[in-house]
Amino acid sequence: MLPREPYKGSTRKLVLAFDVGTTFTGVSYCILDPGEVPAIRGVSRYPAQEQVGGDSKIPSIIYYDLQGDVRAVGAEALQERIIEQAEDEGWVKLEWWKLHLRAKHLASSHIREDDIPPLPRGKSAVQVLADFMRYLFQCARTYIQEAHLNLWRSVENSIEFVLTHPNGWEGPQQQQIRRAAELAGLISSNEEQSHVHLLTEGEASLHFCVTNVITSNAFSSPIAVSDFPVEEEDKSGSQGVLIVDAGGGTIDLSAYSMKLSPTSFEEIAAAECCLQGSVFVTRRAHTLFQNKLLGSNYSSPEMITQMTNIFDKTTKLRFRKPDEPCYVKFGTIRDKDLTYDIRSGQLKLAGQDVADLFEPSVEAIIKAFEQQRRVASTPVDFVFLVGGFAASDWLFARLQEYFQPLGISFCRPDGHVNKAVADGAVSFYIDHLVSSRVARATYGVKMYTRFNSQDPEHQARQHKQFIDHAGDPSISNQFASILLKGTQVSELREFRSPFSFLRKSRFECNSHSVQIICYKGDLQKPKWLDIEPSSFSTLCTVHADLSELCRKLRPRKSAKDQSNYYLVRFEVVILFGQTELKAQISWKHKGVEMRSPASIVYDE
Repeated sequence: MLPREPYKGSTRKLVLAFDVGTTFTGVSYCILDPGEVPAIRGVSRYPAQEQVGGDSKIPSIIYYDLQGDVRAVGAEALQERIIEQAEDEGWVKLEWWKLHLRAKHLASSHIREDDIPPLPRGKSAVQVLADFMRYLFQCARTYIQEAHLNLWRSVENSIEFVLTHPNGWEGPQQQQIRRAAELAGLISSNEEQSHVHLLTEGEASLHFCVTNVITSNAFSSPIAVSDFPVEEEDKSGSQGVLIVDAGGGTIDLSAYSMKLSPTSFEEIAAAECCLQGSVFVTRRAHTLFQNKLLGSNYSSPEMITQMTNIFDKTTKLRFRKPDEPCYVKFGTIRDKDLTYDIRSGQLKLAGQDVADLFEPSVEAIIKAFEQQRRVASTPVDFVFLVGGFAASDWLFARLQEYFQPLGISFCRPDGHVNKAVADGAVSFYIDHLVSSRVARATYGVKMYTRFNSQDPEHQARQHKQFIDHAGDPSISNQFASILLKGTQVSELREFRSPFSFLRKSRFECNSHSVQIICYKGDLQKPKWLDIEPSSFSTLCTVHADLSELCRKLRPRKSAKDQSNYYLVRFEVVILFGQTELKAQISWKHKGVEMRSPASIVYDE
């Protein structure tokens, strides 16, 4: 286990982590008591839950009635009486609803519209997330009140929330999660957003692996574990670690360099995210059943759905060998049609056909790993497979078949790997092991400069020149990079971009908005927005209050018509190395740097 220091805070605090997954959801927590060593615990009791234990999670299912009110959530939604009442009263059942929040830039051509149940009329995906998180909070509160007598009152106003999301979700999705947290009542106002911490599922899983595997004696001693060899070596050197978090909707890959003395991690390649989680294996099985049983007495949508659900809960998990047939037991001994491989209520499937259902997910993982491997600053030595999809023995076997010839140790940690994200999210808050992260794209701003007739690039765009407020011929559509893709950025490292703008009146100078532009093309250092325009997109808008800066501005005279104008100079300071983008405005006053917070708004 990872050795921890006693909590150094002066007052008691509660850390609550929500891992809202596409198919299952878990909650973990930690009570921080001054002078006590923190311990991570899981919420292991929920209403109507049959299996109670340390690995317990609830299905990410929610029922709405026709008025849009929540009627059942999680394990409650699986009760026979709830299912019957839902059918009688026309309730809307939502599964896989998290995929409605998916980032638009992720490859999703394999997702059909009917793959994801539609949202109820009048409900947005953010509102559904808020309803679900409100339920999770109620369950966590009840559990903690029952497990720790007389504790809740002392922490109910001192809660830090850690909310996880897939690697591929960026600013717009983080903004939606924060809005949902406020709608859910986790925080009461926008001012309390500092108590909400967002984290990628990949980084949360890293913290789980560090806590439960990497810092254990078994990992550091090759004698202690035979199926996971680790050579004796200088622990002060760095080793590459890859975390594959295989979940229901997404598969996240995160690569780090590791030092164990003391324990610290740096991201060595941009995080990857594939929309190829276990639900897509199930969807491919649904299509397989439709094609295989077309024209039979078992081809009705209800029967296909029943078979798909049984495959999802049994056959998919048990599958191990492509050279042996598999069976989906859906009916009784009377169900028989040899033409369609049905005997005694069982549908027979060729093992290779089932293996093919997994292959797109396997290929996506390998492709993402190869991309990270090409750019990683440290060779990858260890790969850890966690997440609910990691329970598949076939997925594990296929990936092991790929990694072993590369000389990479491949491990599926024992214990409750389906709770890796929730436990790891708490560890992130109390241990904070990652010191730097890698930029996923090139970030910069749009700018204009004075027209230079000697510059061939300017000559090619002279038809776009204009006269600015100072009377100078200028040319726009230029891109000024602030941070290049692949750069390793420490959490405290600041990136600055100087700005200036001209206005006719001082009043117009009091506020200014700057668009941060993201470039995801192949150019090393893009300079013009009209080259590969489809590779540029607006990441966010930074809104700055410049009233303090502009209070002592003096007017200048335009060279064109001698009219007054105002020149404002400042810097946008951006921190890219944290789990969320942060921004400030900076300027000099009598040689002293002044700063003002800036708000960031994402276009959803």
